[in-house]
Amino acid sequence: MARAEAEARNGLRQYDAGVAISQSALEQGSFKLRLSTVLTLQREALAGISLFAGNFRPGPVEISHSKHRPPEAHLVPELVEQMCDYVNDNWAHSTAIHLAAYVMWRLNWIHPFADGNGRTSRIVSYVVLTVRSGFMLPGYPTIPDQIVSDRRGYFDALDRADAAWRNNDTVDVSAMEELLGGMLARQLAAFYESAGGKMA
Repeated sequence: MARAEAEARNGLRQYDAGVAISQSALEQGSFKLRLSTVLTLQREALAGISLFAGNFRPGPVEISHSKHRPPEAHLVPELVEQMCDYVNDNWAHSTAIHLAAYVMWRLNWIHPFADGNGRTSRIVSYVVLTVRSGFMLPGYPTIPDQIVSDRRGYFDALDRADAAWRNNDTVDVSAMEELLGGMLARQLAAFYESAGGKMA
């Protein structure tokens, strides 16, 4: 019970931290996804819960109900840096949804933490989506909230991206893009209706 309460509090802190990062980047007009950003957001999720809060995992980890076997711990820092490089290198000519989908998959694929990987991948992805979109995304429930409410499509999209990478080292996050696109539409539609708009 105490852990559940701590996780709930930390979840709010992590979301607030993601919002603050997004707002700062939008105000400054520039953004680079950094390893330090990922670690900061993970720390918020695990503060007071895990000794490894804000740090990469020291050893191997398994993902329940998944065929994927995450890479060895010593490879994690470089892989996270490569993920950040992909986002930064493709920032100008890739869509917000593609970059968010890539982060959502790749961070889960690396599984860099002893705990909090899903929570961290969702907020980092949401920060990337927000900043690349160019404005704070209105509406509720947010994409991270929608995923928590129904994870089936999320797990399926991760599995599909894993399979594409496993079979031929191809980045194919099309299933995740479709999932996030639909969730973004629901989030924005909810805002539109709350403002008095009428959905057809």
